[in-house]
Amino acid sequence: MKDSARYAKIVQWSEEDQHYIGCVPGLVFADGACCHGDDERAVFNELCEIVDEIIEQHQEDNEPLPPPTAGDMNFEWRPANQAAPIASP
Repeated sequence: MKDSARYAKIVQWSEEDQHYIGCVPGLVFADGACCHGDDERAVFNELCEIVDEIIEQHQEDNEPLPPPTAGDMNFEWRPANQAAPIASP
């Protein structure tokens, strides 16, 4: 398994931006999203390239990778402009 497969990659449509937005929770920490575009598949492919580059940079710098997120359904992601849900008492 490639190291990049250990990180969940999320692509979702943004009504506000009228674009697909891609993010990788736990690996890319940039305003909630790290790429966007009009084509869902292209955004996913770009996301995969970004993850590969980040992993390669960590390895070149001898830095440990963040914990994997693939298969972890406990993370929560939303665009930076969307408020978190209010918890019920």
